Amino acid sequence: MTLSDPPLSEVPSPGCPVAGMSATRTPTGDPAWLATGYHLVRELFAEPNLGRSHPNPETASRMGESAFFGGPVGNFASERADHLRMKSILQPHFSVRRMREFQPRVEAITARLLDEMAAQGSSADLHTALALPLPLLVICELLGVPYDDRDRFREWVTAVGDVRDRAKVEWGVAELFEYCRKSVERKRRDPGDDVTSRLCADPELTEEEIATFAMMLLFAGHETSVVHIGVGVLMLLADPELWRTLHDNPALLPSATEELLRACEPTNLPRYARTDLDIDGVRVAAGDLVLLGLTSANHDPTVFPEPSRVDFTRQQGTHFTFGYGARYCIGAPLARIELHTAFGQLVSRFPDMRLAVDKQTLIMRDDVFTGGLRTLPVRW
Repeated sequence: MTLSDPPLSEVPSPGCPVAGMSATRTPTGDPAWLATGYHLVRELFAEPNLGRSHPNPETASRMGESAFFGGPVGNFASERADHLRMKSILQPHFSVRRMREFQPRVEAITARLLDEMAAQGSSADLHTALALPLPLLVICELLGVPYDDRDRFREWVTAVGDVRDRAKVEWGVAELFEYCRKSVERKRRDPGDDVTSRLCADPELTEEEIATFAMMLLFAGHETSVVHIGVGVLMLLADPELWRTLHDNPALLPSATEELLRACEPTNLPRYARTDLDIDGVRVAAGDLVLLGLTSANHDPTVFPEPSRVDFTRQQGTHFTFGYGARYCIGAPLARIELHTAFGQLVSRFPDMRLAVDKQTLIMRDDVFTGGLRTLPVRW
């Protein structure tokens, strides 16, 4: 079967337990392959002939208009070397050790935000009170970016992730890059104790490279945490027993955080075949788009028994929400600390917190690649 063979199916439901390769179409109507099942997705994460770049990006299948995830990214000829170099430069700044040293600041920021929320009364929109500002404050401090500029770059970050409007995406990328370039200029003149300043001290990095890294970190360094805090808290509040369990057993916080990450529904990750491939008995032609079905993998019943049930004591399997292998997210240690801290302080300080509206009325974002909640009204 080839990618052009009819008929093309619709994208299977997120929790589809059937493992394998199926022909599908992306939201833009472009042809693609969808890989489902835990073991196949893990295998494809490690496949060296699947990448994020494309030899002809202007004609490649796309997921949407988003700059970083909508279509091909990077230089086809040098993608592997570029990725390894990027990780070698950035990963030390987000190592587990560094993030643990930074954890007291995350805890202090979280406590302050919850103090401010509690002072406003007995109800709030948890999205604007915690899920959004916490990751923003944290990444601003790490990068040495003024938090007072948050409204501006938050608008640009949202534009960069837009899945429908190409002109909006291009505007967001241009504005965000220029903002980061000016930040690099300031850090070269007046360095501080932050990641941008430390990158500026590397004589092998150009101003444009540092600005590009800063733009990527500013986008990825908070956007997914915003989503996971909101969705994670929603899962906890939707089942009061989960909230009580975490309140009564704070030692479960690390495993609960991992289980909430597994149980969420991350989007499909795009990859492009660099050569002709045979994947699970399907011929995938060079240049074809292959979608790694993370939700399917994270809900594979052969690895996670009763996958739809949130189980804080689950021991089986390792989720792919942060990727796998060489493509594992460098920001995972920071995201875990943010989520662990947010969930822990919420259940500790607000044991009676509950949803203020029917769960079915909550609106999920469908205009940006990362998704997430628009609001999360709560009361206590």
